[in-house]
Amino acid sequence: MNSLDLPGRPEDTRVVVAMSGGVDSSVVAGLLKREGYDVVGMTLQLYDHGAATHRSGSCCAGRDIADARRVAETLGIPHYVLNYEERFRKAVIDPFAESYVSGETPIPCVSCNQTVKFADLLATARELGAAALATGHYIRSRANGQHRALYRPVDADRDQSYFLFATTQDQVDYLRFPLGGMPKHEVRKAAEEMGLSVADKADSQDICFVPQGKYSDIIARLRPAAATPGDIVHIDGRTLGRHDGILRYTVGQRRGIGVSASEPLYVVHLDAERARVIVGPREALETRKVFLRNVNWLGDTDLADIPPAGLELAARVRSTRQPRPVVLLHEAGRTWVELSEGESGIAPGQACVLYADDGDDARVLGGGFIERSERGKDAEAKLSRLAAQPAGVPAE
Repeated sequence: MNSLDLPGRPEDTRVVVAMSGGVDSSVVAGLLKREGYDVVGMTLQLYDHGAATHRSGSCCAGRDIADARRVAETLGIPHYVLNYEERFRKAVIDPFAESYVSGETPIPCVSCNQTVKFADLLATARELGAAALATGHYIRSRANGQHRALYRPVDADRDQSYFLFATTQDQVDYLRFPLGGMPKHEVRKAAEEMGLSVADKADSQDICFVPQGKYSDIIARLRPAAATPGDIVHIDGRTLGRHDGILRYTVGQRRGIGVSASEPLYVVHLDAERARVIVGPREALETRKVFLRNVNWLGDTDLADIPPAGLELAARVRSTRQPRPVVLLHEAGRTWVELSEGESGIAPGQACVLYADDGDDARVLGGGFIERSERGKDAEAKLSRLAAQPAGVPAE
């Protein structure tokens, strides 16, 4: 076995490295080249329009492709650019826009990993005879019987397991993550030692195809109808004001709602069908149960084998939160999670990522997208009354 847990000597083992043009994937290529692997660098051109191609901290566009090419030249490895713009638009950008205008909070980075990076690119790597596809993600994998399992990385501040929950078992078995055992400062030090031009390059920020993180701007361009004005309604039924489109709001938002009140107000729900923004006090956001769709399960037993009382695990419902205790339940084809502690700001479209426990080196057991959440009885009753209100009838 070699350092990637692959049979054979490194010099007899081809590995494709997904090179985004950033420091992380560049160091992966450098480390594997230094160990003697037959390294092939591949960069995906996913979009080539607007300010996003020139801003600091972007990826998979003009400047980043040039950076990846320079790194490959420095390392002396072959480098290829694959134009996946059309595929990326259909598989990631369009679904992102549709999800957003329906009142959800989508995570396009997960969709990109599912469809482009870990499906299309992975297939290309196999066609080239590579034994593995290596990336610069901060997550660990190691042998687990006849397969491999995912674990949180050493550098908890860089933990990317939240965005990789949808990785299938077949993909996990083929992928390798050499940075999972390294803290970020060591990665940058390695880049300097290798003489890589990207050693001091800024990390990627926000969504790659959304300049300055202004989601509303790109949604308004892709789906102009999403800017339909509507009412801002208090959860108790009162109309408080008007808005210029629900695309400018997210569940849990407090600032910039556009109405004044004697109490702090938060966006509690987005009613896309009636173009209403439902607001209320913070306690109306507290969630105890979330129902999941498109569940990807990486446990050693089937979901159907979960006992009726559920399975005690840990989960993240937001990328910035630490895993917290939950109970996972599965019955009649439905999967949901009961939270031991209430969480606020949970929105449909977000991910609920499951872990074996809440430890720093916990195993990643998959997860799903949040279909809907269940709040406290009072908030649920008020939202139900609003939902039952006939279309076209103004709130009180």
